[in-house]
Formats: sequence, structure tokens, C-alpha cells
Amino acid sequence: MTDLFKLLEEKSIDLPENIKEILQQCKQFTIFNTTGELADASTCGSKNKQCEVTYDIPGKGKYTEAILQRVKNGISANYTESYMRRRDPGTMSLADDRPTDKKRFSEKYGYEFDGLQKETFDWLKDQSLAVFFYFAGRMGIGSLGIAIAPANAAFFAMGLSMLQEIVPVDSLKEGSELQSVIFVAPVFRHTHFNGKQVVVHNRTNKLHEVYAYNLYPGPSAKKGLYGVLLDQGEKEDWITAHCSAVQSISPYDNITTFMHEGASGGGKSELHQHILRETDGRVKLGQNSVTGEERFITIPRFCTFHPVADDMAFCHPSLQRKDGKLRILDAENAWFIRVDSVRQYGDDPFLEKITINPGKPLLFLNIDTKPEATALIWDHIEDEPGKPCPNPRVVLPRDTVPDIIDKPVSVDIRSFGIRTPISSRENPTYGIAGLFHILPPALAWLWRLVSPRGHNNPSIVGTGNMQSEGVGSYWPFATGKRITHANLLLKQIIETPRTTFTLVPNQHIGVWEVGFKPQLLMREYLTRRGVAKLRSDQHQPARCPLLGYELNYLTIEGSKIPSRFLKTYNQPELGTDGYDAGAEVLKKFFKEELQKYLDKELLNTGKRIIDACLSDASIEEYNEIVPMSYRYSFNNMEDYEQGNELV
Repeated sequence: MTDLFKLLEEKSIDLPENIKEILQQCKQFTIFNTTGELADASTCGSKNKQCEVTYDIPGKGKYTEAILQRVKNGISANYTESYMRRRDPGTMSLADDRPTDKKRFSEKYGYEFDGLQKETFDWLKDQSLAVFFYFAGRMGIGSLGIAIAPANAAFFAMGLSMLQEIVPVDSLKEGSELQSVIFVAPVFRHTHFNGKQVVVHNRTNKLHEVYAYNLYPGPSAKKGLYGVLLDQGEKEDWITAHCSAVQSISPYDNITTFMHEGASGGGKSELHQHILRETDGRVKLGQNSVTGEERFITIPRFCTFHPVADDMAFCHPSLQRKDGKLRILDAENAWFIRVDSVRQYGDDPFLEKITINPGKPLLFLNIDTKPEATALIWDHIEDEPGKPCPNPRVVLPRDTVPDIIDKPVSVDIRSFGIRTPISSRENPTYGIAGLFHILPPALAWLWRLVSPRGHNNPSIVGTGNMQSEGVGSYWPFATGKRITHANLLLKQIIETPRTTFTLVPNQHIGVWEVGFKPQLLMREYLTRRGVAKLRSDQHQPARCPLLGYELNYLTIEGSKIPSRFLKTYNQPELGTDGYDAGAEVLKKFFKEELQKYLDKELLNTGKRIIDACLSDASIEEYNEIVPMSYRYSFNNMEDYEQGNELV
């Protein structure tokens, strides 16, 4: 204990008084310097292959939060409640008085946070603690932080140490400044929050405090510290995008970099998947949910690709060049990968191989395992008999992923994914998008403002209906002002006119069940074509203007994609009447969600784009506001750099 304080003093690193007091008064604390140490501590030492994470809940007695098992390829954690196996989207509240559009803690719960904060500190002082330093970010972008958790929640700390790189105490640089802390206190979800997942952010003058009142890493260790990065970017005028990215290489050696954004379940992790062939070598496009018909194509050779990012990427000013393309860098040290689509051996050979023989311990969540056996990512725990958990996960360190790109990349194609339900004439929905669409920059910005969460989201607790995740699809994790992020996104889009925007559905195209094939086939096609413009007769304005440009035809390696997959109104089960009814659903949703962005602080160009949408503008009208060209559309760059309104 004394050694830590002495070392920090020698390195001129200030430890905030509240943290110092907790560490000085707790039963004991252990400083961890490696993820391997936390893995051993997760199951109460390497000799114990199974244990339970149990707490005494005042008035309720002992409660088991999770069951942990040491498996051959890491640590397996399974929560005793199905509710705890997915992220609750309503976890965040703000305890400070700094600018925010999020609910304050006092507004949400009816009392001030100060009292609960003291109770939290008192509870931590009564525990044995696991403590480590982390760097939230990568390659010098981000900030240093410290994690404080009960020792028996070492599996949670292990996951955090993988997602945000653990920093050994001896490696701390002299004069380093702590900018964030995460306090983990799971008992309070039972005593104060009726069993719900709650994460409280408290932004002080020097420190961004995150209080995690649950043990699911999603809303705190991952998205909570995402909020820390977004807060830093909001102060410094840059964005951490909610995206995945790959660099794809065609059989003809074209190289195209894809950045895929979207709400949870929008296909970010799936961008890294290989296209699976049927036993006869064909590729299944989809199955008609009404007639049962299946449609296949033949692709002799697939593109190869190198992973870049899985869920978060820095769009930092230091990365950018003046070439009109957005440049990004992975913001994570490990990836929190959902494996619900891996249902049997062979569904994802790439991921299966690296998780079975990882070379270092992995953290598995919601996977059905046995002590000392190998965790298999297709063995999903059941939420109830016969109902598999929809959100099985594995935390995968970047350095275990073969051929990963470890440097900034320039983005050629910036796609946006949306989970879409079946849409038919009898039941019209917003599932009217074709295989993929080309979006003008103005529409690309609108889709990021609205960010539909979409149909049957497997990652979060929710109704399954379309809801908005807001600006950039990262708004649920941001702590500041919505308009600030809307303006940052608009400036970014206008500054990068050589990055092409697309929209791609998953799950359904009209009445056809397609899974994530649309974005994988988009990756195949646009890699082969490079970033050259499509032929003038290959696209036309979509029947629903919010969908940008639809494709008239598309051929991959000699296999033609049927028109009904490109224009859903060509499906007899939907038709133009069903399509138009679905378009009205989409228009209504956009108009309702965009009202919250009509703020006096919104840039003038943004106001013009939203007004156009509210007036049912055509694609040509959107292009008049922000042209689809390689030229900047500012009145002058001096005005732009000074933060003045855009033309």
C-alpha cells in the first residue's frame, strides 16, 4: 500500500483525495499489472476452476451475481439473471452540473447523488479491492485512468483491462495526469435501483468519474469509458466514431477501406465476417419468408480483408490529411464481439479458430461452459429453456487477431447499417431498403442524427421496435450536448467529400430474410469497383428520397443480383403500395426525431438539411445543400476554421 503511494509521489502523479482515502481505509487492495493476473484472480486463484460472485445485500441476504469458470481458453462468466446478459440502454445519468442533454441523477431518481456517492465510498472501504491503471484510448490518443473494483469482481476488471489497455505501475510516465476513474459497486443496483443496471457519470474539474452499479461490462467498462472519450473529444472538437472498419482487397488487388457505423446490432462486428458458402459452393442471398423460396448466386473468389476496428474509432485531428478522405484509428485495445450469429461449428471459422486457441486468456460472457473445458462460441447459454441468450460475447484482444492493421487508415466507403423487419403489403414497415444505397452527404448526416436502433436488437434490453440512438449512433454513451455532436459530424462529413456514403440493411430486404449478407456483398462489390463512380444508368433516385440512390442492376463476378433485392417494390408481396406505406413509416420517424435538433446552436447548413427533410425534399435538393463532389462547400475556409456557419 505504502509502496504505491510512494511510487506515485516519486513519479509526480497526483492521486485524488477521494481515491487515496478509499485505498488507505479499505480492508486491503491489490494492484494488478497484467490481464493474466486478473484472469487468475477471477476464479479465486488458478487452482480453483469455478466460483461464484456473491454479495451480502442488506435486507435480502446473499445474492449471486455471476458464476465464473476457468476454461482452457480463458474465463467464462455467466450471470444468474437474463436481464444482466444485455445492456440496458437507459443506464446513464449525470451527477454534475456541467452542460448536458442527458437526465441529471436528481431528475431521474428524485434525490441528489452526494449521499449515494458517500455510501459508495463507504462500501468500497469495507471491501478487499482490485486496483489497476488503464489507458482509455490507443497510441497516445485518450487519457490515463484508474479502476477500483471489489476483488471478487476481478472478471469485470479483467474485461476492462483488455478493452482499455492495462498500464503496469512501473510503466506509468512521470508527471502523468489521471483523467478518469471507474468505481465498481454492484450491490447498489439491488439496494437503490430495483435491480437495474445503472451507470452514473460525474465530471469534475480534473476527473471524469464513472460509477458502475452493475457487473455487465457493456454499459460501464465499455460504453462508460466510451463516454469518457466522447467527453474529451467534445472539449477538443473531435469524434470517436461508433464503427467497425476493414481494409478489403479484391482478387484484382484493388484495396478499399470500409467504415461501417450504426446502432447496436447494426452489423459492425459482422463486417469482419467471411461470406459462408453452401455445401455446393454457392452463396445464399436469402429466403422468401412468404413462399419459402431460396435464392443463390455464385462467386468464384472472395475478397480478402484486414480488420481495422470493431466498435470505436478515433477521428482525431492529428490523423487527418488534406486529401478529402476521413482517416481513423481503432480506439480499443480489445473487441467486445457478439457471437449470436455463430450457432454451430463452421458458421465463422475465422473467429472460431482464434477463440479456441487464442494464445492468452479471453473473457467469455453468456457462453455455456464446463470448468477446464474449452469455451466454444456457438454454445450459448439459455435465458430460459429452449431460448438461447441473444447476446453471447467474447472479449478478444487486438493482438490475437491475424492480419490486423495497427495504424491509421483512410476511409473510402463509409456505410451505415440498420436492422430491418419484414415488410409486406399486409404489414408495411421501414424494411424497404434494397441491398445497399448510395447516400448524398446531407442524407448521410441525417441518418447519423436519427440512427435507428432497428428491429429485434440482440445487444440491448428493449421493445424490439424502431427507436433512435441519436447522433452518430453513439449518443447513448455521450455526456454532453446533442447539438455539439451534430455540428461536429456535419463538419466532418463536409470536410471529407472523397469518402463515399452508403446505407445497408440487415436481417430483411422486404419479405426476404437475408441476415448480414447485404453488407458483406456490398463489401465484395465495392472492393472490386474501387471508389470509382457507378455508371450513370446503374443508379437512380430511390422511390423514397430518404434512401438516397437505389441500384438498377448489380453483377458480382458474373452473378446478377435480382432486381427485387435492389428495389423492394419489385417484390410482388410488397409492391409499390406496400413500399410507399413503409416509406411513410420511415418519413414519420425521421420527422419526429429531427425535431430535437432544431436548436439555435445548430450550424446553418444543418438547419437547411433538416428543413429539407421536414419538407419532403428530393435528392436533388439535398445535393444542392451539400453537393456530392470533391470540393469543399464552405463560403471560405477561414470562416469554417473559426467555427462560423457553413454556407
